[in-house]
Formats: sequence, C-alpha cells, structure tokens
Amino acid sequence: MGEVALRPVDDSDLDALFEQMRDPESVTMAAFTAADPDDRAAFDAHMAKIRSTPGVHLRAITLDGRLVGSISSFVMDGDTEVTYWIERSSWGRGIAGRALTLLLAAVPVRPIFARAASDNAASLRVLRRAGFTPIGTDVGFANARGAEIEETILRLDEPAP
Repeated sequence: MGEVALRPVDDSDLDALFEQMRDPESVTMAAFTAADPDDRAAFDAHMAKIRSTPGVHLRAITLDGRLVGSISSFVMDGDTEVTYWIERSSWGRGIAGRALTLLLAAVPVRPIFARAASDNAASLRVLRRAGFTPIGTDVGFANARGAEIEETILRLDEPAP
C-alpha cells in the first residue's frame, strides 16, 4: 500500500471529485447523497459553500499523490461530525481508515460524531476501527435510494491513537 495523505481541496480537484460522487454504486452505498448526483451546478455550489464555511475542515485524500477521495469535519446542530468519500476503485485498501486517522489527529474536537447507512458494513467497520462507538440509530430519507432508511450514529470521545 502506498502513502495516504490529506491536503486542502484545490479547484483542480473538483472535476474528479464530482465524478467520484456520481458513481452509481458508490452513491447507492453512501445513501445520504445529493438529490441529483449528476447536477454539476448543485455540486459546484455545495463545494463553494463548504470550502468557504468557517469550521469546515475539508481535505482531499491522496494515495501516492493521486486524488482518491475527500474527507471533512463540519458542525451540524452544535456537534462536530466527520464524513468521507473514497473512489470505488480504491475501496477495500485501508485508505478510508488511514485518512480518518489523519483527520482525527488534525481535528482535536471531542466528542466527534459520524453517521453511516446501517447496511454500509464497510464504512461502519472503518469508523469502529477508528474508535467510534455506535450510540443509536435514526431514520432519514436517503436520496440515493429514494426511501427512508436507517442510519447508525457513532461517537468518538477519546483522541485518536
């Protein structure tokens, strides 16, 4: 496995991130996505907003210098949460876990929360390995699936190792 690193998202990353976030299998797995993953104007508006919002820690994930996803922390309803997206061709290689460890080291806020579709076993495994503990579930409308589904809410209290 190569070197996983985080860096600020550049304008030059946006085309690749847009393509990653509209991959049909990835969208279905993530479940809680944009209403229309193919809407480039909505993607650009969303990225512009989060890139300029104080308190959002958005980073590009690279593997040996090549962009393979994104990861961020943000505040929602007073709680700091994390989210990440890995291009499908890089799934199952430990990249999400390594990127999450790097982000948690850079964002010392605790507790910190995460959410994942309850049937997204891979993402839940990444979060648990990073020390997150499931604390409950919620039901919400998942745009990617066109239905309400269960999501697991997780919490991390301790600093990352």
